[in-house]
Amino acid sequence: QVQLVESGGGLVQAGGSLRLSCVASGRAFNLYNMGWFRQAPGKEREFVAAISWIAGSTGYADSVKGRFTISRDNAKKTLWLQMNSLKPEDTAVYYCAAQSTYSGSYYHGEAYGYWGQGTQVTVSS
Repeated sequence: QVQLVESGGGLVQAGGSLRLSCVASGRAFNLYNMGWFRQAPGKEREFVAAISWIAGSTGYADSVKGRFTISRDNAKKTLWLQMNSLKPEDTAVYYCAAQSTYSGSYYHGEAYGYWGQGTQVTVSS
């Protein structure tokens, strides 16, 4: 079992920055891929960014490329999402997700077996 706890959300003006963190914990677990997803009110959950835990390869949604950066610290089992040049359309609950073994492309939410509780990001215009 893997427990994920996000932090770092909040209220920011358009053009501002936030850094989300996600700490993974549990007993004798492995991490394969980790990702960030978001869900805005009335909308479906969507992929934001993901990273291969060992190789460090990354993937981003087109809507956040060049503005968001995903990174991780293997030893601390911590995942980050640096969000710059935030826009009102980035407002959503952001979720951290993890795969302990390969179970599908990291672009797809269905491939993740573990999810955090979410952290609210609100960008005002």
